[in-house]
Amino acid sequence: MRAVWVDEYKPFEELRLAEAPSPEIGPRQVRIRTQAAGISFADTLFVPGTYQRKPPLPFAPGYEVAGVVTEIGAEVSRFKQGDRVAGSIDWGAMAEETVAMEVNLHALPDAIGFPEAIYATGSLTACAAQTWPHLLNVQAGDWLLVHGAAGGVGLPAVAIGKQLGARVIATASSEAKLAAIRAHGADHAINYAQENFRDRVLEITEGRGVDKVFDPVGGDVFSQSLRCMAPEGRICAIGFASGDIPQIPANILLVKNLTVCGANFGYYVGWSPNDVRYEYEARMRALTDQVYNWFVEGALRPQISGVYPLEQFQDAIRAVMNRSAIGRVVLVMGDEARKHGF
Repeated sequence: MRAVWVDEYKPFEELRLAEAPSPEIGPRQVRIRTQAAGISFADTLFVPGTYQRKPPLPFAPGYEVAGVVTEIGAEVSRFKQGDRVAGSIDWGAMAEETVAMEVNLHALPDAIGFPEAIYATGSLTACAAQTWPHLLNVQAGDWLLVHGAAGGVGLPAVAIGKQLGARVIATASSEAKLAAIRAHGADHAINYAQENFRDRVLEITEGRGVDKVFDPVGGDVFSQSLRCMAPEGRICAIGFASGDIPQIPANILLVKNLTVCGANFGYYVGWSPNDVRYEYEARMRALTDQVYNWFVEGALRPQISGVYPLEQFQDAIRAVMNRSAIGRVVLVMGDEARKHGF
């Protein structure tokens, strides 16, 4: 099979497409003929080994996959050959074939295509952060501030916030991104490159501030968000796309009675030192069912910024890293690649 192959930890830019051995299948695993794989900023951390979790060498990167089941392990009961599936896996999505744990996969409704399934999988982080009680727990009427709102996690966060009845303020860096944000339901869209979002948020909320903040950016964006939050508000750290990890001033938390939480979605799909994916399986399946239902009903609409064949994976990662993408960037293989004319 062909795969983006990592035989030593190195910068993503140095990777090449290579012939690789088909992975062995375990009793609780499913073999998949890959049709689509997600590509994101996190992949540039996995490949050089700078992420908190290092896949054992050699491996194919990519942790979001959609495809067709071709073989099942001896203990698999949920799927059969020919089933369409998608999910967040350990690694291996950027290959024509991969194996994944049954617990990490979900049956894909016929109404959701393979590239759209990647967008839906990325939406799970946004859904968990906003709906789980120990995280943001967004309620109807809340003022919700979403940063990085044109990205693969931020854009579904806007739409899910509206679905939950929140009043959504979203930030982005260009007029094209602001237009996409508004199309996905944002009540107010702020170009943070042209105006101070803190001042604008306070103006929109008439000095009160926002109740909930969804932040995949970090750095100064996180720090300034604390200063435009309402008392007893909640802010959720999703990631640090800015490259800067904020140092949280505890005095602001105290004065405003604020709650800071973090949403590391990988923890629930097996990326922690103590593997808890089976412990959280029921919660994860319920979350996925909710997101898939919203897609089927049209409440959430996938935004695919670019579809690339496996051979052009370097072009795909560049589209992510230069921040030109709106929504998700997806690699396609096999029948799906041919469907797109590759």
